[in-house]
Amino acid sequence: MNNNARPAARASDVLEHLQSRRAQLVDLLRTMTEAESPSDVPSSQREIREIIAAGFERLDYQVKRIPGHNSGGMLHARPADRRHSKPAQLLLGHYDTVWPLGTLAEMPFEHEGDIVRGPGVYDMKAGVALVLMAIETLQHFNIQPQVVPHVFLNSDEEVGSRESRRYIESLAPHMDRVLVLEPSLGPGGKLKTARKGIARYTVTVRGEAAHAGLDPGAGASAILELSHVIQTLFALNDFDRGITVNVGTIDGGLRPNVVAPESQAVVDVRVETREDGEWVEAEIRSLQPVTEGTALLIEGGFGRPAMERTPANRQLWRLAQSLGDQLGMELDEGLAGGGSDGNFTSLYTATLDGLGAVGDGAHARHEHLRLGPTLEHAALLTLLLMSPPLETNGLTP
Repeated sequence: MNNNARPAARASDVLEHLQSRRAQLVDLLRTMTEAESPSDVPSSQREIREIIAAGFERLDYQVKRIPGHNSGGMLHARPADRRHSKPAQLLLGHYDTVWPLGTLAEMPFEHEGDIVRGPGVYDMKAGVALVLMAIETLQHFNIQPQVVPHVFLNSDEEVGSRESRRYIESLAPHMDRVLVLEPSLGPGGKLKTARKGIARYTVTVRGEAAHAGLDPGAGASAILELSHVIQTLFALNDFDRGITVNVGTIDGGLRPNVVAPESQAVVDVRVETREDGEWVEAEIRSLQPVTEGTALLIEGGFGRPAMERTPANRQLWRLAQSLGDQLGMELDEGLAGGGSDGNFTSLYTATLDGLGAVGDGAHARHEHLRLGPTLEHAALLTLLLMSPPLETNGLTP
């Protein structure tokens, strides 16, 4: 443990305070979960946005509401009395969910013992709630962090962060570190220290229609060509390297007695490194038709780069480990197959993901969190906010 580590009593005081706020956390989770906010209904997100904004304003944070064109917009919150000369850290999350309006009727918010259920409670309204609780805890102990907390929340993360990405990438280079409040990895509460990069491609094959019975030789089957393309794509899979290429949907043809003039496949690609991403990209872009009379159109690409275990990310992970020790937590790490906005920030600064709720069932009917370990994550988040800049905390890359 480094010489700059905070006393164990401070960590225990933080945890004890947060555990005493258990009922308040449940109430906040109920309020936020019952404000349904699907990504594809931007107008629905006004309620949850204002609930969150009011929470930060009560903590004397200045809240900037950034409107969206095709989304419910974004929030950027920071202390009203911040000093511009001090380093900054970013707490990153989202308030949109995958659940359609009306889901609460069949999947209501429920609290029983240590378990809280509800649409979006785990992914990731609880993460937003933990940010509010961590900042309240800092103020309760009259702690002014050496690294000023900034909070950025968007409403389009579940659909690729198309509008918010440029804001995230403009903030990240100015941050000492980024703490991503996505839920932890699995029921064990692992932190996410790496995430796969994600790409989507659409491969369109154009051929030539002809009567399948009268003059089949006059046509060029787009479906036949697509069958060759699909086999070539699946051959790119390399599970040992973490490369997955999946043709998820196909379409094409007019009717059984017509040689198909067009067909299409939508392809999902996941990689663990940017280098492998560049390799897969080149392989897909270089596809050539083998069926005479057909042509290929390839569209798409990587929407999220891989979040790799960079030296800066490892330094932040080791800081979290040392703080977890003070809380009596045995932290573990893992690689997530899905992406988050941390994939973007990792290109610019130290990033640690999975600091939100501990539970299971993201995007699934059994979505839930466990209050005990989730409150421990809140304490870990608070200690991370209290920590000095990475370059002075005694940890080496």
